Amino acid sequence: MTQDNHNEIDLSLMDEIFTQYRHQAGALIPVLQKAQETYGYLPPDVLQLIARQLKIPLSKVYGVATFYAQFYLERRGRHILRLCDGTACHVKGTPILLTSLEDHFHLQPGETSEDNELTVEIVYCLGSCALAPVAVFDGKVMGRMKQNVLLNTIKKKTDIN
Repeated sequence: MTQDNHNEIDLSLMDEIFTQYRHQAGALIPVLQKAQETYGYLPPDVLQLIARQLKIPLSKVYGVATFYAQFYLERRGRHILRLCDGTACHVKGTPILLTSLEDHFHLQPGETSEDNELTVEIVYCLGSCALAPVAVFDGKVMGRMKQNVLLNTIKKKTDIN
């Protein structure tokens, strides 16, 4: 369930952003950044509005939004869990952590819980190999991660069980 399936996106939230960048040529990336900051992701209606307001083809807007990893076209969870699956982390236990997430929360990498509480992402190096396996939960790095610690952290910080 995404926000735009049940509620209309409030496009008026973009007015201030367009006013801020009205006279700036080449403002597509900062406009996309502000839009994502506002909505948490880039809904299709917002991308269409950006194309119209900036007078650029929708294909260019989508091209930029899909080229840069910082932009998300799908709604993400209120909490973000990133698990490293680089070589050291993989060997030290990331597959076990992923299995426990799937078993307890029915989530696989790239998915968001139905209640939009949690998004799980895989990254392939966090540069903390000595702490393998590494998880980053809401920006906090957690090294030498164990299943029970990960699951308890998620349960404590979110509304999902």
